[in-house]
Amino acid sequence: MKTLITSAVALCFALPAFAEISVSDAYARASSPTAKAGAAFMMIENTGAEEDRLLSAESDVAARVELHTHKDLGDGVMKMMHVEEGFVIPAGGMHALKRGGDHVMFMGLNRSLTEGESVSVTLTFEQAGEVTVEVPVDLTRQDSHGMDHSGHGGDHSGHDGDHADHGDDHSGH
Repeated sequence: MKTLITSAVALCFALPAFAEISVSDAYARASSPTAKAGAAFMMIENTGAEEDRLLSAESDVAARVELHTHKDLGDGVMKMMHVEEGFVIPAGGMHALKRGGDHVMFMGLNRSLTEGESVSVTLTFEQAGEVTVEVPVDLTRQDSHGMDHSGHGGDHSGHDGDHADHGDDHSGH
């Protein structure tokens, strides 16, 4: 009996501790009904004992969906850039996708992002796999993650397809 209990305890410790992901406070927006680009923001929580990584996102609302962040180039200039390696979601922690910071970028919108509708977004994590989230469109919402990016280009209202601050043009994609 003692051997059976010892084996069961050893088996519990041998199993990997997978990340457990949940998404909250999600919303999507575009600067206007005719915008060719938009973005999604959310809080991602990992209640597991192992860190995870958001690797990619996809949605049928856009021709291309990427994980993006803003980099401060100095003198008040912010550059938005694709983050190919994704975002780490720490064990027992959270990662905010927020305006002016890390976010999901929709390029080449197939339709308008209309207030009150939802956009289906599939997030792919290294450990947790695919997590599909219905993201409500909220065109008037202000950042609620505690940071004001009004002077730093974080308001995505300039993302109408020309993406001059990207260094590359996504308007044709």
